[in-house]
Amino acid sequence: MSGGGDGTYRPLADRLRPQSLDEYVGQPHLLGPGAPLRRALESGRPHSMILWGPPGTGKTTLARLVARGARAEFIALSAVLAGIKDIRAVVEQARALRGTRDTVLFLDEVHRFNKSQQDTFLPYVEDGTLIFVGATTENPSFEVNNALLSRARVYVLKSLTADDLEKLLDRALADEERGLGRLKLRIDAGARELLLAAADGDARRMLNLLETAADLSVPDGEGGQRLDVDTARAVIGSTYVRFDKGGENFYDQISALHKSVRGSDPDASLYWLCRMLAGGCDPLYIARRALRMASEDIGNADPRALTMALEACAVYERLGSPEGELAIAQAIVFMACAAKSNAVYTAYNAATADATSLGSLEVPLHLRNAPTRLMKEIGYGKGYRYAHDEPGGYAAGERYFPDDMPDRRYYVPAPRGLEIKIGEALEARRARDRSARSSGS
Repeated sequence: MSGGGDGTYRPLADRLRPQSLDEYVGQPHLLGPGAPLRRALESGRPHSMILWGPPGTGKTTLARLVARGARAEFIALSAVLAGIKDIRAVVEQARALRGTRDTVLFLDEVHRFNKSQQDTFLPYVEDGTLIFVGATTENPSFEVNNALLSRARVYVLKSLTADDLEKLLDRALADEERGLGRLKLRIDAGARELLLAAADGDARRMLNLLETAADLSVPDGEGGQRLDVDTARAVIGSTYVRFDKGGENFYDQISALHKSVRGSDPDASLYWLCRMLAGGCDPLYIARRALRMASEDIGNADPRALTMALEACAVYERLGSPEGELAIAQAIVFMACAAKSNAVYTAYNAATADATSLGSLEVPLHLRNAPTRLMKEIGYGKGYRYAHDEPGGYAAGERYFPDDMPDRRYYVPAPRGLEIKIGEALEARRARDRSARSSGS
């Protein structure tokens, strides 16, 4: 391990932090030739911005490059530790420097600041006292005030590719001043693949793993060190999959699972299920979401889907992990393969809209129950036709909507699965209704 110039320890990821745009790896859509952010940095006239992306993609480094390109004072705060008092101190410092140099305030994890904390520095962003650079792993649309969003441009950073990570790995191995070059570390091909895969697009994670693994490397007999597969595997431990319960990544993945089931792709559905489970998602949460999928996207096209989803919940509650996950997988695959219909979902929404917008329409007298003599005397239940006494168990021509409400057709069965037969039965009954009403008119 190496330290800073004063003999103190500095992590490899910090020592290798890019000092210029030419050293920066990744984000070509933002920093490629002619890209808007690159032009802003090279012009020396930066603007307030929010950098949104996964961990280890270079958000902090970009903030430092913003300040360096503008020859501005760089002040970094973490929203986890800082408060309004710290923001006010930064404002005072920026005011003292104003006229001689700009001040870039970098706020890491800006999504952890509440509305009042974000409002504290908003006026100073607006009047130019501060150039604000916020970093977040969460969707700023939900986590950052609209007023602040309107004054800062949002840049979306992406996970680093395998090629990006390999460039950083080779740089770390070759650089004798800031990296591990003095070790002459040779990494076996299998160990290299493990490190790149375990990084999962996160440069900081990869460099931290590499630094730890380098400490456990053994002499290669040629004046250098060797890192083999077993050592790399021991350092990496269990498979790492990015998953943040309750965060943007969480909802993106459950959305992908839901849409894969809706799209009738059992293989993609299984992938997203296993991806979430591997990331630590509560299996029972997925099972509960499967209940929603069964009603919303399959409905009466195959009512067995709802039963399967309910049984998957029950099996998991009884068996727990890891046995219970298989029942959830069975239900997910069944639903992905089942006939699809959102007819009940659409009908429910339409009926809800009418129920809330048409007011308190009276229940027709013939549909009211009449448990007392008085109620019978004033007409409750009068004229009601008991369907079981009618031919085919259906009272043709009978009407069940409120008298002041026109007939509605909310439920339109899909031409798939069981709903084909449901649709045929409903149409036959409507034909009998038309015939009964025309003969009675």
